[in-house]
Amino acid sequence: MSLEPGMFVLFSAIAASLGVISVGAGLGVVRDWRSRRPVAEALRDLESLRAESHTARASVLRPEEVERTLHRFLASFRKLAEIDVLLAKSGLGWPLERFVLYAAVCGLVLGLPWWIFASQPYLGLIGLVVGAGLPGLYVKFKATRRIRALESQLPSAIDHLTRAVRAGHPLSAGLQMLAEESPEPIAEEFRAVFEEQRWGMPFEDALLGLGDRIDLPDVRILITAVLVQREVGGNLAEILEKVSATMRARFTIRRQVRVYTAQGRMSGYVLAALPIVVGALISLINPTYMNPLFTHPIGKALLGFAMALQLMGFLWIRRIVNVEY
Repeated sequence: MSLEPGMFVLFSAIAASLGVISVGAGLGVVRDWRSRRPVAEALRDLESLRAESHTARASVLRPEEVERTLHRFLASFRKLAEIDVLLAKSGLGWPLERFVLYAAVCGLVLGLPWWIFASQPYLGLIGLVVGAGLPGLYVKFKATRRIRALESQLPSAIDHLTRAVRAGHPLSAGLQMLAEESPEPIAEEFRAVFEEQRWGMPFEDALLGLGDRIDLPDVRILITAVLVQREVGGNLAEILEKVSATMRARFTIRRQVRVYTAQGRMSGYVLAALPIVVGALISLINPTYMNPLFTHPIGKALLGFAMALQLMGFLWIRRIVNVEY
């Protein structure tokens, strides 16, 4: 069946109109999709960031809460609380739970091989105790070293503070100059004092916190002098100058005492190490001669008694040469 020319033109016009409408609608859809795509991507990024922040918050806050709870539990023990204070003085930045982990790992590394492979439970127990004590000795060594560094740097820091006060700067500005220009670790301590009083802590409390962190008589002298001056008045620069002179005199006396007691301290170290070294050499040269000391019950008893006497003698010598001033 053939269409009349008029009908063909009509159908062609309708088809063309529908095609134009379809193309226009398609272009509108594409244009709308292109305009909405940045918004959709931004919303998607926002949702992903919100999910990441929620995940990070869940993964950060929860471990922090666990760490705080664990820290409070460990610090409830008196000895661990003392170690926590020692960690703060050492400058290592270790939390108490990390120290406990290090002590446990060192104890197991030194104790388990003797217990499992050598079938020596007593030696394994000794290795466990010695290994668990190694991190504590290291922390104590670092704390003592840092305290000595602070002790040697303190007179120069007080001189610097005196010059700042004489130049007309307030005490807080002098503390800031000390924090910026002094060497470590003294700069870290005065920086803490400056930041604490800067963010609202009373100046007296910030100074007393310095005394808590640095357990030195010189620091207590400095804090007492500054606090008394703030209460009753006076020439702060002159007071600081006299405090610095007192610290230098104490430092000189301390060095002289260490020189005078060096022979006694060396004698203690030699007398403590001599039996161990001699026994090890004899064991290497003639093992059968030393075996009864470790195998016979009387030999074991004598060995334990000798170790106790050696420890007591070493501690006695240290008490003698430890001069208080």
